[in-house]
Amino acid sequence: MNRLLTPELEALIGTEAVYSSAEPLGQASIRYFATAIGADNPLYTDQDAAREAGYADVIAPPTLVCETNQYVDRPRNEDGYIGHQWDIEVPGTRLIRGGNEYEFHQPVYPSDCITAHWLLAEMSESISRKGAAMLFVISEVRYTNQNDELLAVNRETNIYQELVSDG
Repeated sequence: MNRLLTPELEALIGTEAVYSSAEPLGQASIRYFATAIGADNPLYTDQDAAREAGYADVIAPPTLVCETNQYVDRPRNEDGYIGHQWDIEVPGTRLIRGGNEYEFHQPVYPSDCITAHWLLAEMSESISRKGAAMLFVISEVRYTNQNDELLAVNRETNIYQELVSDG
């Protein structure tokens, strides 16, 4: 098996990155995101409906808090992306999104200033059914508000799969 988890990559486990928003999330951001994902829940756009449901204001669709490109302050990469990336290079592989596991702890309001605490939590190796080496990279992101209250946790898996020839 081709070893993908090198000592250099293994040394990255435990690396942290923190990004904080420069301003509150805002009602417009919530409305735009809800429109973009086709979510017509009045809790996202109607203050009266949100208050009748027991909220202090409109609330954000749950995954909006996980869109860190809204508050990451870094230059765009070659693909135009500005959100968080670990910029891990694994030669001879292709990157596959392995999925996300979300935990939502409390509503996100327009007045919330979000901080994302990224942790490169784990790396492990495996072999695919076709015999290709795979490197699993797991990040854990904790999202807090301006009062350091936990809003959500996102456990994200990326897979680097070895490119193998058919012949």
